[in-house]
Amino acid sequence: MSEKFSTDKAPKAVGLYPHSRRVGEFLFLSGIGSREAGTNNIPGNEYDENKKLVKYDIAAQCHSVFKNVRTVLEESGSSWDKLIDVTVFLTNMRDDFETYNKIYAEYFKDNQPCRTTVEIKSLPTPIAIELKCIATI
Repeated sequence: MSEKFSTDKAPKAVGLYPHSRRVGEFLFLSGIGSREAGTNNIPGNEYDENKKLVKYDIAAQCHSVFKNVRTVLEESGSSWDKLIDVTVFLTNMRDDFETYNKIYAEYFKDNQPCRTTVEIKSLPTPIAIELKCIATI
């Protein structure tokens, strides 16, 4: 048995998928980024007159993505302390890892799920970080 969850309190999916899916006692989150719910604004992003990204703030995006993950967890019947596995996608490992790792440690000092961090070329929206998570219910 599986159950799908989506919420207006998190950024709208950029494709045909739910925010999360419960299977037994596990909750699988789709990739969650730093866009703000309702507006799709990306904290810390700056654009030129042609709407081309010229600057981003990885710290602002880290705080936003962690907030979005927490929201999806809670809306799906789980919680931050029940995270057991986190995969993090960064678009600029060299420049952003140190800042991301420091902020990550603040959010996960009590609950320490397994973690994998990988660098990827891009994400489907102009974000610099995305999380894919597994939690228990």
